[in-house]
Amino acid sequence: MAYYFEEPSRTFGEYLLVPGYSSSKCIPSEVSLKTPLVKYRKGEEECPFEMNIPMVSAIMQSVSGDRLAVALAKQGGVSFIYGSQTIEEEAAMIRRVKAYKKGFVTSDSNLTPDATLADVLDMKQKSGHSTVAITDDGTAHGKLLGIVASRDYRISRMSRDTKVTEFMTPLSKLITAPDTTSLHDCNDIIWDNKLNSLPLIDKDGKLQYMVFRKDYDSHKENVNEKLDANKSYVVGAGINTRDYAERVPALVEAGVDVLCIDSSEGFSEWQKLTIEWIRKNYGDKVKVGAGNVVDRDGFRFLAEAGADFIKIGIGGGSICITRETKGIGRGQATAVREVAAARDEYYKETGIYVPICSDGGIVHDYHITLALAMGADFVMLGRYFARFDESPTNKLRINGNYVKEYWGEGSNRARNWQRYDLGGATKLSFEEGVDSYVPYAGPLSEGVQATLYKVKSTMCNCGALSIPELQEKARLTVVSSTSIVEGGSHDVILKNSSRVYE
Repeated sequence: MAYYFEEPSRTFGEYLLVPGYSSSKCIPSEVSLKTPLVKYRKGEEECPFEMNIPMVSAIMQSVSGDRLAVALAKQGGVSFIYGSQTIEEEAAMIRRVKAYKKGFVTSDSNLTPDATLADVLDMKQKSGHSTVAITDDGTAHGKLLGIVASRDYRISRMSRDTKVTEFMTPLSKLITAPDTTSLHDCNDIIWDNKLNSLPLIDKDGKLQYMVFRKDYDSHKENVNEKLDANKSYVVGAGINTRDYAERVPALVEAGVDVLCIDSSEGFSEWQKLTIEWIRKNYGDKVKVGAGNVVDRDGFRFLAEAGADFIKIGIGGGSICITRETKGIGRGQATAVREVAAARDEYYKETGIYVPICSDGGIVHDYHITLALAMGADFVMLGRYFARFDESPTNKLRINGNYVKEYWGEGSNRARNWQRYDLGGATKLSFEEGVDSYVPYAGPLSEGVQATLYKVKSTMCNCGALSIPELQEKARLTVVSSTSIVEGGSHDVILKNSSRVYE
């Protein structure tokens, strides 16, 4: 006879935190959000890999490219570059993140001299950047011919088919610097000459980097940025259970800091075999997370297999339809609570603390706080990060509103058979994700800082100044459907009826 769980499968939206006593020291600026990413012997040794914020980006084509990886590392989190691409392409993304110099930006807006004003406007629309480099071959490292900035053209007075060579600032009138110039000296040049940007070129005149005036203050503000021992930004990568013997060595050689097996369901021998191969060839030097699971048995299986962290969640993502198509999954709150209890049980038995990651089910910012309170060490977010400038997808205008494209790894668009196939055909048999849009939300830094301020504020309401303290002191209550309605605005006429949740 089938086994039936006694407790209903609950989501984060069915819970609220009950405030606790907070002292005068409980203010957001005093809250620490540091959290372990990989397993360690708690109390006996330091975690070999901590994050400064409890947020990682989902292993998705529409979320985690190299630009977002750098942006999230600046805030103190870790991005997992998507694995549903060729080994060479994924390794190249890792290299770009590791090669990124703080303050030195590889231009992502480049055109050839044959381009027109229409091309400039299209480029600006796609990238969100107003500075476009004109190079001989239209690449980021071609020979620099000029720069087009917003001050170089007036849309109302120019034809859109005007060649960029007619209005760009040519190289002869640009102030540039050698690519060996230090960031300190670059900033001095920018300030002394009242520049908005400074191109750095090599001895052959080829563009290498751009240094921007606006980045100066932001670098001073990124106190939480996550760097490795070589002062490069930390980056993770997704792998599958098919080609790991070829993919893992390439990613390790490229400099990846941590790996994660990307799968819709992790309670399988495929994941165990993958972890065993990594341990056999790299020992504990290569860190690898696994998942996803939704109960105690799944956690124990992956912990005993040697996973460095374990992801929780099946079917809770905003674009995931696994529950709808297969009838498989569990409410995210219930899954996190049970796996957290299993994690604590495993720690008492072995002395090894295996961090857990809540993946999916986050609709509102406060759901992050709930996930942490219920025992998650950090959360993985897809829709949340897909909204920002730095995600890999296009920014579009639909019905008067700006949106960004967002699709699931189980969708036909992703064609990620390695993630969802069970070992038979080398194709996607049916879809477990949808293709969609999400409201555009601007730069990642502003969004993440606003979200984390809410998390810190709520933690203060609970009398907690760290994530472990929150998990110790948190008091949660199940809410009724009526009280959920009561919790939002009600019985009033809103002045702004077009409000969109960000």
